[in-house]
Amino acid sequence: FYTLTLSDFSFKMSLPVYIIKILFNMSIAVIKTGGKQYKVSEGEIVKIEKLKDLKDTKVVFDEVLLLSDNDGKDVKIGDPILKDVKVSGEVVEDARDKKVRVVKYKNKTRYHKVYGHRQHFMKVKIEKIG
Repeated sequence: FYTLTLSDFSFKMSLPVYIIKILFNMSIAVIKTGGKQYKVSEGEIVKIEKLKDLKDTKVVFDEVLLLSDNDGKDVKIGDPILKDVKVSGEVVEDARDKKVRVVKYKNKTRYHKVYGHRQHFMKVKIEKIG
């Protein structure tokens, strides 16, 4: 369930996030961080590459590539980034992903190696676009 707080009331819904965005006309932005691009909107929790040890702190993303309202009528595209637009959020979680097994194997030579890797990540709740 998603708890939405609008100006006068709050309620719980069991609707997918994209329907909630359509109903409440939320703006959408494309940000760049960690060498990747993410499509974000206000109130959304995004899983990104780890930046620093920033548990329970605010994060500001300066590299905004695109800004749009939900209808797609008012779209601003950067060249390559938008100058006066920032996306701010709060770090919710700072953890490591599941272990990925890396196996090297060569047949007929009795050679095999197994390595493990856990990628660090952060979950950021987007608070404000603009």
